[in-house]
Amino acid sequence: MNFDAFITCAVTGVGASTDKNPHVPVKPEQIAASAIAAAQAGAAIAHLHVRDPATGQGSRDVDLYAEVVRRIRASDTDIIINLTAGMGGDLVLGGVESPLPLNARGTDMVGAEERLAHVSALLPEICTLDCGSMNFAEGDYVMTNTPGMLRAMAKRVQALGVRPEIEVFDTGHLVLCKQLIREGLIDDPVMIQLCMGIPYGAPDDPQTLMAMVNNLPPGAVHSAFSIGRMQLPFVAMALLSGGNIRVGLEDNIWLSRGVPATNAQLVERAVTTATSMGARILGPEEVRAKLKLERRISEGLLA
Repeated sequence: MNFDAFITCAVTGVGASTDKNPHVPVKPEQIAASAIAAAQAGAAIAHLHVRDPATGQGSRDVDLYAEVVRRIRASDTDIIINLTAGMGGDLVLGGVESPLPLNARGTDMVGAEERLAHVSALLPEICTLDCGSMNFAEGDYVMTNTPGMLRAMAKRVQALGVRPEIEVFDTGHLVLCKQLIREGLIDDPVMIQLCMGIPYGAPDDPQTLMAMVNNLPPGAVHSAFSIGRMQLPFVAMALLSGGNIRVGLEDNIWLSRGVPATNAQLVERAVTTATSMGARILGPEEVRAKLKLERRISEGLLA
């Protein structure tokens, strides 16, 4: 049991959820406001994607990230910025009989430098590193993160002085994570997010969670989450596993059956659950000390 835990709020993601919940933020000002509200509710870290304001689809636009970060940093509310670096590894095959050419709709494959362009420009305290490929949900979509790509991205993130959050979707991803550590590409303290219940990765049952926890690199700081209706029960599961908490509209859009959630409400529910279990919720400064984060604001960002 972790009695001193921090909460990450995954604010928006890129999934097709905007038509199901009006609170899913799309525009940069909405994403920033939702992150600030989550911080005020008790989140220490905001995990951020951006969306095309016109379509609601996921985007890698550096200017959109810059506007979100600028708005958060200009507020009076402190929260640690964690930018996704998962975009740009999306591969959609053409079909079961004709996998090539690739389906242009949904395929977004770019190089390591381009995948990290917003991280290089904005220098957040944390960015994600999805530590492996997998069949992600249904259809012909593959989340693609080859060992070569991950080595290049890890090396670049390390050079920037940004803490990688290693996102682990299955047990084999932990094997690759340990290899990157042995190669000196990930610095201590190692930060790992166990992503559970996502087809077709690790299921979100207690036995699988603990198998993954028992195979973490020594000394790693981990969080754990699941999606949909299992998100809130996983607040307790994460704490009992010795880890930290992630909630947010990226992973779950409901507060209860038929009741659309806000990010702040999901964080508030997590705080209530954790504190009722006897845990203390860490603030941003305590998390910075724990994770040895460099608090920086890119030159000119607030201009």
